[in-house]
Amino acid sequence: VPAVYSLDGLLAFGLLLVCTCAYARKVPRLKAWLLGEKRGVWGVFYKAAVIGTRLHAPVAAACVLMALYVLVGK
Repeated sequence: VPAVYSLDGLLAFGLLLVCTCAYARKVPRLKAWLLGEKRGVWGVFYKAAVIGTRLHAPVAAACVLMALYVLVGK
């Protein structure tokens, strides 16, 4: 079964998306190119960037917990 179809794979994908978009928001060229639209399909990246910057502490804790789960729990 591919990892995207499992719950832990979906959570890892979501965390990586939020972290990547939050990083892209800090880079001016990437912010204008990737995060310019607030609606539609490209708006998902904008919303993920907003979640990553506003909730940076819980997102970082979730990344650490997911890393521990992948390394130790699986």
